[in-house]
Amino acid sequence: MGPHPAVAAIRLAVRRALHDILTAHPSPHSLFPASTTPASPTPASTTLASTTSASTTPGESSPLVLVACSGGADSMALASALAFEAPKLGLRAGGVTVDHGLQPGSDLRADEVVLRLTELGLAPVEAISVTVGREGGPEAAARDARYGALDDAAERHGASAVLLGHTRDDQAETVLLGLARGSGIRSLSGMAAVSGGPGAPGRYRRPFLQLDRQTARKACMVQSLPVWDDPHNADPAYTRSRLRHEGLPALEKALGKGVVEALARTAQLSRDDADALDTWARQAEASVRDAAGLLECAKLYALPPAVRRRILRSAAIEAGAPAGSLFARHIEEVDRLITGWRGQKAINLPGRVVAQRQGGRLVIRQG
Repeated sequence: MGPHPAVAAIRLAVRRALHDILTAHPSPHSLFPASTTPASPTPASTTLASTTSASTTPGESSPLVLVACSGGADSMALASALAFEAPKLGLRAGGVTVDHGLQPGSDLRADEVVLRLTELGLAPVEAISVTVGREGGPEAAARDARYGALDDAAERHGASAVLLGHTRDDQAETVLLGLARGSGIRSLSGMAAVSGGPGAPGRYRRPFLQLDRQTARKACMVQSLPVWDDPHNADPAYTRSRLRHEGLPALEKALGKGVVEALARTAQLSRDDADALDTWARQAEASVRDAAGLLECAKLYALPPAVRRRILRSAAIEAGAPAGSLFARHIEEVDRLITGWRGQKAINLPGRVVAQRQGGRLVIRQG
């Protein structure tokens, strides 16, 4: 008799993510046992099946995959699936929990999570304490502190990837938050299944984006995994919490079931469109610059607005404007220097960056 359907679903999702990691970070004992070598290319589905049937013992040189675990149902389900699947693929599996210090006893909670992860057989496991600032609001500041800690842990341990427990429900909430901000198609694309910074573009993996929150919780229940429900997730002071407990239920009541699935599907479609437009903008940028590298207004004007604004945003970031502080309204003002030129003064952007039109050229530089 096989595992419970919820357990099978989370394990399959993690197995697929690990297979992708092995493809990106091959090692002598990662994809195939030492005694066998594939004679010819095989379909991905066949390779996935073969890697799960041939168990290998992870060694010190095996790739390490970390799971970010808060102790909640989503991340505990993820940790349990990683602990089960990683050794079968010759991977090492570890865990990290981040103590934000925002609640009394948070350090004790972090110690409990470390104990649970250790009992699952993960190693190395550690708790990292962070100081949460105020920039961008409490949720954004906590997120920035958390990812900073995870980046540090991945660097210290030489991890090939960090798994995150975001589910399809989280994706739907992210799409709605982007829609409310009116910040464009990239914001509507939600969270990527694979993401990371410039130095580690594929560091973060989200295996559960196609699974709902209830599947993860059910998997924990049938495996008798203790979970912790963060009170912040039910606190109406937080925007995402209000959306989760009030906004989405209201939408489902008005529009019927399937809203979460539709929003997650919108995220993927939006991501495909945004990626295509980003590629177009990168290819077009060289053609709108003169010999000195300055942007030519007439050539920019001839481009579709979605492509032109991407070029303007990229130029502003390159000049020193922080990406997280550069909003649609800033780019719209710069765009008017191209499309609605009436002799306007320079536009001040975040990071002390200034954009102004000079002799048919757009100059974006530090002020």
